[in-house]
Amino acid sequence: MIARLVPGCSVAAKAEIIRHIEGQGLRVHVGDSGTSTVVSIIGNPSPRLADELQALSGVDSVTLEAPSYPLVSLDSQPGPSVVKVDSVSFGDTPVVVIAGPCSVESSEQLNTIARSVASSGAVMLRGGAFKPRTSPYSFQGLGVEGLELLHDAGSGNGLKVVSECVAPEDVAVMVEHVDMIQIGARNMQNFRLLSAVGEQPKPVLLKRGLMSTIDEFLLAAEYIMSSGNPRVVMCERGIRSFDTSTRSTLDISAVPVLKEMTHLPVIIDPSHAAGRRSLVPSLAAAGVAAGADGLIVEVHNQPDQALSDGAQSLTLDGFADSMKTIANVAGALGRSVALL
Repeated sequence: MIARLVPGCSVAAKAEIIRHIEGQGLRVHVGDSGTSTVVSIIGNPSPRLADELQALSGVDSVTLEAPSYPLVSLDSQPGPSVVKVDSVSFGDTPVVVIAGPCSVESSEQLNTIARSVASSGAVMLRGGAFKPRTSPYSFQGLGVEGLELLHDAGSGNGLKVVSECVAPEDVAVMVEHVDMIQIGARNMQNFRLLSAVGEQPKPVLLKRGLMSTIDEFLLAAEYIMSSGNPRVVMCERGIRSFDTSTRSTLDISAVPVLKEMTHLPVIIDPSHAAGRRSLVPSLAAAGVAAGADGLIVEVHNQPDQALSDGAQSLTLDGFADSMKTIANVAGALGRSVALL
C-alpha cells in the first residue's frame, strides 16, 4: 500500500500519518516525489487502513496495489538513488568502472594489477578472497589474508575495494577490510546472508542469480533494504540459457527494464557473461550504451596463469584499450567515466 501526500503537507500532518501507520504494527518508508511525499507501507495492512488514511489531513491518494518490493520500487522514490562508496558515486552521470582479478593470489599480483587499472581509469578494485567454486577441488581463495592484501593494494593505489561475502558469519570481517560488500550470483537468494549485509552500513553490490527473474532480483534487493541498508547497487552478470557459445547470456535489456522499475543504480559485469576475454570489451561498451551506471571487469596481469577465471580476464593492455572505447561510448551519450 502506498499513500501519496498532498503537496506542501505540513510536518505535523506527516507525523500524524506515520504514527497512525506505525500504530498498527507496520513500517513505513518515506520518499519525495517532486513536490509531494510518498509513504510506502511495509507489512500486511488491513483493508480498512486505506479508508483510514484517506480520511487523514494531508493524504492525497492511497494505492492498494503496491509492488511487493516497496523500498526498491521506483514508486517509492521516483528519482534515481545515488549510492556512494566514499568519493565514488554510483547513479550519477559518470560511469563507474571497477576492475581487478577474479581472485586475490598474492601481494605482488594484486599491486601490479591495481597500479595498472588505476592508471587506465578504474576507481575501484575488485578481488575475491572467499571464492564459491562449483568444484570443491578448485581454488577457494585466501580468506582473511586475501582481504588484507586487497585492502592494502586498494589503499596504496587510491582505489576503493569490493569483495564477495559468502556467509553471514563473514560479514563482520568483511566490514573491517572492504569499502563495498558483494553478494555473488550463487548467493542472490541466500536470504540469511542478504539480511546480514542489510544490517551493516557498508554499500552492497548485488549480482543477479544465474536463473533469476527480474522480480526475484528486485526482491533480493528488498531483503537488504528491509534490513536497514538502503545502499544497494544492482549488477546484471548474465543468465543461464540454452546457448553455450558464451558462459552466460548477457541480458542487456535488464538495464533499461530495471531503470523503469527501481531507483537503485544498475551496473554490468561483462566478464562473467562472456566467459572469453575477446568478448568483454564489446559487452562492456553495450552495457554503457544501454544506460548502465557502471561496470565490474575482471583484469589480470597474467590471465593464462590465473588461479580462477583467467579465460575471461582482460590483460592490462586490453583493459586500457577497453577503457578508451568505454569513454567514447559514454561521451556519445553525454556522460563521462568517473575519475579518481
